[in-house]
Order: sequence, then C-alpha cells, then structure tokens
Amino acid sequence: MNMSAMPNMQDVEALIREDLAVRPDGVLETIAEARNVPLQKVLDCLDPASAMRVKGNLFEEIWSDLTIWGEITFVVHTRDGVFECKGSVPPGTAGRGYFNIHGESPIGGHLRMDRCRAIYFIDRLFFGKRSCSVQFVNEEGGVMFKIFVGRNEDRSLKEDQLVRFEALRTRFAGQA
Repeated sequence: MNMSAMPNMQDVEALIREDLAVRPDGVLETIAEARNVPLQKVLDCLDPASAMRVKGNLFEEIWSDLTIWGEITFVVHTRDGVFECKGSVPPGTAGRGYFNIHGESPIGGHLRMDRCRAIYFIDRLFFGKRSCSVQFVNEEGGVMFKIFVGRNEDRSLKEDQLVRFEALRTRFAGQA
C-alpha cells in the first residue's frame, strides 16, 4: 500500500468537520464509519461547546452520580445495530477486573471500566432536537455505551435530569 496516498490525520479531521457542517445534527457514527475512524475522532471534532472530554479514570465517580438521575436511556451503538434500554442506572462495584452492575433495573452486567479511556459530555442537536448524553470511550476510541438524558412524553428533555447533566459537566469542567 502506498503510504503517501493515505490522508494524514489533519486532512481526515478537516473532512470530519466538513461532514459535521453539512449535517450538524446527524448520526455521528455514520461519519466515523464513512471516514474509517473511531467515534472518538468525530467527538473530538465537535464544537467545544457541544463536547467536553474528561479522563476515563473518573468512571466510578461519574457512574455514581448517574445512579440518582432516574429513568434514562442507555444506548450501545455498533456497526450492526443500536440497542436502547430505558431504566435507572444501577449502582456498581469494582471486582475481578470488572465494574459489576447490580440492582433492580433492566440495565445490568459487567463492564471493563479499566478500558475506559475518556468520558464525553455531549450536548448537541440530534435531528433538530437537543440531545444530552454522557459517552464512555474505550482504549481504541470506540464508544462503549452512552447514557442519555431522558425525554418526556412530548419528547422534551426531562428538566431535572438536564439540571443534573449540566451540574455534572460543570463539576468536571476543570478536568477537561
């Protein structure tokens, strides 16, 4: 393969920014797939007002705060599909190499929190509506899962969760 023919990262980032300008409220995974980059590269190209990144070692502290938000939407988005689950974020504890989630919620399992490289607070339009999420990114730059501020029946964001999202983001802004 001719390495000189491969675009450099600055060129790829410019293309991602062009994609975002054309469809600022579109699906970010579509851009990542089209540009053959991990989703983190697209998140890093968002306007700083839309995306704030903190270190992954804040996993337990951020997770703990999320447990008091009430019903959220938990999303896992891969090339093969999008899995969505509504429920409360249950508490968890570290053990045997995993962050073990337990409690009375449809959200459960075992996460490799040691692989969490970064956590993003995303506040942007998604198909014309404001969308706020906390996205956990792995060592390869892929998103492990996302936790979205819930919506009311009229599709507006739940005000109490929006306040919690903004407070959590502000709390960690100095560590971004």
